[in-house]
Amino acid sequence: MVRRILSDKGWKQFEDALAMVQDPRGAPPDLSAREFLEAVLYLARTGAPWRDLPVEFGTWISVYMRFRRWEESGVWRKMWEVLQQGATPLALQLFVDSTSIPVHPHAAGARKKTARIRLSDVRAAD
Repeated sequence: MVRRILSDKGWKQFEDALAMVQDPRGAPPDLSAREFLEAVLYLARTGAPWRDLPVEFGTWISVYMRFRRWEESGVWRKMWEVLQQGATPLALQLFVDSTSIPVHPHAAGARKKTARIRLSDVRAAD
């Protein structure tokens, strides 16, 4: 069993915002909108790769493709704009703290300690 983030009250707020921005055309997806959002929030919270998505959320490729379609059609941007209007106070409480996902200093662009400072670099800074 995967721990969920959205309560019933919280989902109602997101459901209303999603109804304003989502295009209802097309075949209904296998995964409900609530479960899809839970899957995306799970990945954001854990930092897991798409392929490591628990089977409770369905196949990872289906979730990934839906995520990409929403990105390409602007659903994420539109939903964020609706949430920013203050109609959903819970959205202000849900966030992902990037400091919770450890990254090696070199992956974050840190300079090597053994790098020599060149005289030309010092003169350019002056």
